[in-house]
Amino acid sequence: MQSTQTDRTAQAAHHSPYQRLFTLPGTKAFCLSGAVARLPISMMSLGIVLALNHIYDNWTVAGTMSAVYVLAMSCVTPFYARAFDRFGQARVGRIALAVQLVAMLSFAFAALVRVPIPVLFGLAIIMGLTQFSFGALVRTRWAYALRGVEDGEQLLNTAYAMEAAIDEIVFILGPILAAWLATSVHPVSQLFVPTLACGIGGTVFLSLKSTQPPVMIEQIEVRAASGESRPGTAQATADSGNMSGSTFGNTSGEADQLTLRQLKRSGAKPKSVLLYGGVLPLLVVFIVFNMSFTSFDVSITATMKGMGLEPFLGLQLAMFAVGSCVGALIFGSRQLKGSHWGHMVMFLALLTVGYLFFRVTMDNLILLGLIEILTGLTVSPLFATGNLIVKDLVPPESLTEGLSWVTTAGTVGTSIGSSVAGIVLDAANPHVGMLLPFAFTLAAVPLALLGWRLSKRR
Repeated sequence: MQSTQTDRTAQAAHHSPYQRLFTLPGTKAFCLSGAVARLPISMMSLGIVLALNHIYDNWTVAGTMSAVYVLAMSCVTPFYARAFDRFGQARVGRIALAVQLVAMLSFAFAALVRVPIPVLFGLAIIMGLTQFSFGALVRTRWAYALRGVEDGEQLLNTAYAMEAAIDEIVFILGPILAAWLATSVHPVSQLFVPTLACGIGGTVFLSLKSTQPPVMIEQIEVRAASGESRPGTAQATADSGNMSGSTFGNTSGEADQLTLRQLKRSGAKPKSVLLYGGVLPLLVVFIVFNMSFTSFDVSITATMKGMGLEPFLGLQLAMFAVGSCVGALIFGSRQLKGSHWGHMVMFLALLTVGYLFFRVTMDNLILLGLIEILTGLTVSPLFATGNLIVKDLVPPESLTEGLSWVTTAGTVGTSIGSSVAGIVLDAANPHVGMLLPFAFTLAAVPLALLGWRLSKRR
């Protein structure tokens, strides 16, 4: 099996790195289904803002409820990820997905019948607490699939860049679809569509057991607890897990056969990824610069509503995502030299300059769209670089948790950003609100420099 895959990789060596990724068995299926399952990340938060502003005509309520939803989601995402790492994606995912769909439908129907605001806030919190990161699950599968593959590190860079591009495609289609549904179909219809996509994509993704990463820690410790281990067993098991990464052998099947009782008896308690050096500085950077994205979304929404162009909101937001998608494809096809931290500082500085031009050109939507595309070139590389830093900092058996903490930091930032933007827009005007993205990313640059310096010391 290993030799067969090596031959396939060698035959594909003359192809582009993106083509080479899909010579690995099963990668197309989990990549596509994971993309469909991620549609809510680009629709639910904006959908809440559009629905609540239409129902109550209040930006503060709309922005705050969106922030509450995102903040609740950010609180639990790492804990879901830790469960995925310990017990397997399929075992945890089936239950979590079912609960998630029930919560999303409950919130959508409650908004449809216009329940009181306090009830809707409670349902938004419950809905947020049921969310987990499909993006982290997909990226973990890529890391597993590329172990033992020639040029695996470069291909992982390509895979993460491609996933960032897929995120941006989702963010291109999501806002356009959400705005069109809210203005042309029904003000709450944009809450039902992502629920359907999550259900279909998530179900298919979790059914793909052949590409599910093994639960390596539990395999080692359960054997030790049952008296089957001997000197060198742990290392041999870990090595076999690494070698099977590109073949998708029976290792994950063994993990699926482990019972929860066995895992509990083994006493397996992996180290939290927050304790690994460099992780916390990275999370702080992600919190701060992610505040810029939702503050821009809310500010441009208010700008276009004031112009009477709200039906074109999705198209305007998509320009930023188009640039980010192109940036991801360029970033994934090249190998940048130097530190990942250095790359992050560079991309943050360029993003900051772009946001300044957003404020200057916001009254000319065509010019603003062009600036959005150019500025967006830095966004996906920025996220991909953050994921690569996590890959360097945490061990493979905790990678889903590490990637989910990055997602959590981002969602904390976006929740704060939308809330602050809502307050600023009610107190001032969209021109003031459009200065927020610039201020947030400007603050993130010295924080990234500090993280880079600390990582050098370690």
